[in-house]
Amino acid sequence: MTPVDIAFLPALDQAQLIRDQDISPLELTELYLERIERLNPKLGAYVTVMADQALADAKAKTEQLASHPDDLPALFGVPVSVKDLNAVAGVPCAYGIKAARDRVVEQDDYIVRKLRQGGMVILGKTATSQLGSLPYTEPPGFPPARNPWNPNYTPGGSSGGAAAALAAGLCAIAQGSDGGGSLRGPAACCGLVGLKAARGRISFTPLGERLNGLAVNGALTRTVADTAAMLDLLSGYQLGDPYWLPDPDPSFLQGLSQAPPPLRIGYTTRLEPIGEADTACGQAVQATVQALEDLGHKIEAVDFPDLSDLIEPFIVVWQCVIAELGVPWFALDKMNRWLYWRACWINSGSYLRSVAQLQQVARQVVQFCYPYDVMVLPVYMHTVIPVGAWKRLRPAKTLDKVINWVAPCPLFNASGQPALAIPTGFDDNGLPVGVQLVGRPAAEATLLALAAQLESAKPWHHQRPPLADS
Repeated sequence: MTPVDIAFLPALDQAQLIRDQDISPLELTELYLERIERLNPKLGAYVTVMADQALADAKAKTEQLASHPDDLPALFGVPVSVKDLNAVAGVPCAYGIKAARDRVVEQDDYIVRKLRQGGMVILGKTATSQLGSLPYTEPPGFPPARNPWNPNYTPGGSSGGAAAALAAGLCAIAQGSDGGGSLRGPAACCGLVGLKAARGRISFTPLGERLNGLAVNGALTRTVADTAAMLDLLSGYQLGDPYWLPDPDPSFLQGLSQAPPPLRIGYTTRLEPIGEADTACGQAVQATVQALEDLGHKIEAVDFPDLSDLIEPFIVVWQCVIAELGVPWFALDKMNRWLYWRACWINSGSYLRSVAQLQQVARQVVQFCYPYDVMVLPVYMHTVIPVGAWKRLRPAKTLDKVINWVAPCPLFNASGQPALAIPTGFDDNGLPVGVQLVGRPAAEATLLALAAQLESAKPWHHQRPPLADS
């Protein structure tokens, strides 16, 4: 097995090699750091590389492995990246803001503590769009994150650096977050698996939840099994959480051992008021539902509810959060500055009415989906855009472009349903395309089992971008 083969192994396979002592955490970390040094300048995936800290941690884990090889966590010794919206102690956390590039934080976020408790080695911080507000990753003052399948195109956002790092073989798993498609979109853009877990599955402790349950921490992975293992690691109630879900029995990873029974599955390629998905994204849905029908599931085309009443309240909540964060307006990029000033004209009553309207639309979406075990939709309405494609547009036009691209994602942030992006193939430009599987509330286990069945029928994790296959 070559170093490249090892770099692209699923994380659980790497963990097994470590337990079998065929490779050490230190050797695996050194392998990734060498690849980061060589390939990151071409991709802008990492904004901070934690080489010294990662090597020290990997060395300690290698010594631990030699003296206490039993009862290790499932992902012990596996290298992971952390999105630069999450704090890692002793390392800058800039949120994509140039003026904050040297702002070192003192404590780990809860999600980072969970990664450490799981025995993972943190390689560094990955690029995000500024404040995580855009579906492409080009914050001023930082190199744009680029898609390993074609560096002229975006890896998506806001977890764009995370997706670029994983797709290029610069980590084994990439932590990220999703408040409107920020895991699912980059997964689709880069040929990865991205889960937005159900609301309440992963704690935001000790922070408050400014986005009223819209945002979820999570991870990008190569395989469904890796996603299940990460969900087992990250999930769980913490005292004082405003909403929570019970832990599953069996675990998410153990639940993959059995194929799902025949399911009732609805699908659509059209969302009003946006319209029809482009050819590549629509064909991805059609190919997926055909594969599901071949596997014995019952498939039905559906007319999804009109989303017109969702769009404006979602924007109101997002722009109010940008204004509330306390970042000076002059430190923001053009788009966030525009959203900031729009929020300044919104009073508390308008904000609360927007939250209430979001909840009403969310209830309608859940009620519509509930007769089906799973819904299949596009992740985005059209395929990947070039880096800088919308850079010179006025903010209002950019917002319109964003809405029309990412439309299938935010509605499930609003509803709190779990949604899983999986790769399906490539468009005519050789760029990845994916679909979104959406489950009933708290039903990640069903989504993961169904995705694992599709993955078994048509494996995808062996695919590598030519740029990274060296």
